[in-house]
Amino acid sequence: MARYIFITGGVVSSLGKGLASAALGALLQARGYTVRLRKLDPYLNVDPGTMSPFEHGEVFVTDDGAETDLDLGHYERFTGVSARRSDTISAGRVYSNVLDKERRGEYLGKTIQVIPHVTNEIKDFLAIGEDEVDFMLCEIGGTVGDIEGLPFFEAIRQFGQERPRGKVILMHLTLLPWLAASGELKTKPTQHSVKELRSIGLQPDVLVCRSEQLIPDRERAKIALFCNVRPDSVIPAYDLKSIYEAPLAYHRAGLDRAVLDAFRISPAPRPDLSRWEDVMDRLTHAEGEVRIAVVGKYTELEDAYKSVSEALTHGGMANRVRVRPEWIAAEDLEQDDGSHLLDGYHGIIVPGGFGERGTEGMIAAAQYAREKRVPFLGICLGMQTAVIEAARNLAGISDAGSQEFDPAADSGRCTPVVYHLKEWVQGNRKVERKPDDAKGGTMRLGAYTAVLKPGSLISRVYDGATEIEDRHRHRYEVDVSYRDQLEAAGMVFSGMSPDDRLPEVVELADHPWFIGVQAHPELKSKPFAPAPLFADFVRAAKEQERMV
Repeated sequence: MARYIFITGGVVSSLGKGLASAALGALLQARGYTVRLRKLDPYLNVDPGTMSPFEHGEVFVTDDGAETDLDLGHYERFTGVSARRSDTISAGRVYSNVLDKERRGEYLGKTIQVIPHVTNEIKDFLAIGEDEVDFMLCEIGGTVGDIEGLPFFEAIRQFGQERPRGKVILMHLTLLPWLAASGELKTKPTQHSVKELRSIGLQPDVLVCRSEQLIPDRERAKIALFCNVRPDSVIPAYDLKSIYEAPLAYHRAGLDRAVLDAFRISPAPRPDLSRWEDVMDRLTHAEGEVRIAVVGKYTELEDAYKSVSEALTHGGMANRVRVRPEWIAAEDLEQDDGSHLLDGYHGIIVPGGFGERGTEGMIAAAQYAREKRVPFLGICLGMQTAVIEAARNLAGISDAGSQEFDPAADSGRCTPVVYHLKEWVQGNRKVERKPDDAKGGTMRLGAYTAVLKPGSLISRVYDGATEIEDRHRHRYEVDVSYRDQLEAAGMVFSGMSPDDRLPEVVELADHPWFIGVQAHPELKSKPFAPAPLFADFVRAAKEQERMV
């Protein structure tokens, strides 16, 4: 049976619970333990799939097709453990499950209440796969005191009481604000946050305290005294230059030791931190710098492209070069002579997105990269806009467009080289969709295989592989019926679905490095195992930098 670590937050949001959870998971792995990380979100959306990127940042997709919070991306990047649908749940999903059971009569006519029915549903979720790993780390979204989070806090209180003694601990993150006027770190917000936890029956075993200033020993002792934890279980968490320094920084601060002590695991296995020492060596000893233009629809919020940003960093590590992504709003390229905004970059990425806004700017970015022979990587919508650009300017289909952002595509006034996907094969079953279906969870989601063309650039990137598997999240596809026309113009369809119906990868035959992929390879990239496509893209950008 797994040991459980519940991670909660107080005082303010965005303290870094996800990063602390991921770093702790990595440290437990370094000591030889197996881990799985989970996220419990109190919001009432069933999942983040229908949320705006401006509202919630990136939607992270798992192999089995779950649309999840971006924190699951942190978990994967730090531990290498592939997240599953069973690693995330929201209040919306919990209540939906409970109400579905009530409608089916599974509660035998009982009155349905938060306790025990909602809390039981949460506890059942927590217990999934508990015999598979040594440690289960479960992060509770939001902060203590949030009204929507109360059922989750009550559920973990009950869960801790029902498990054998010593099998469950609580780690709580708080903020120690610095008041410049008095020149003091204030511990009172942390004390009140812990008091709030204790009022609902939860006592933290480990406190992680975020601070911009060094936390003196006397302040740590004060926090320990008033919050009823051991002094060596008050762990300082300071701002870092890179998130990938977190495992080493938390180890130096004693986090993993405090957690194992709370479980009375002694002596603990010695940690092997060589993986993270190598990661930091590659980050801090970069040889040169490349500038990458990321032309997207949601560039005002970098978290909307969190995995792309991190995959670029990983690609830089693989090439021992510092990658500086610069965010360019696609709409800005739609202005007169907007393409000059791309001058001086060593590579261009057009990432995914939804809707018509900014798509002509994305098409302009693909045209610029093609004509100027700048390394180009188009992802999902980025691939589709690259195909539209090639169709218009190479294949002579001057009215090429997409059913997604061109309503005229359905009336015959333009040529939809990108169409709404109505059916596809997933495993051994056929999936069917209609344009007017409900939006949540209805896209082509999860891991799918692409069969690669021998000798193609994409095949060389993957060391001669004939098949690759990456995660998808889209409902529009390039129409394979235009394949011959586009290939005659120089755009190679170098990756196809196993049934040869869905284009997965395109590239330009006479370009140094130009690839578009329907999938999202950034989702599987890790600092110690960079996504091959991003590693080779950065390599090509590095060569471009030498030529400029």
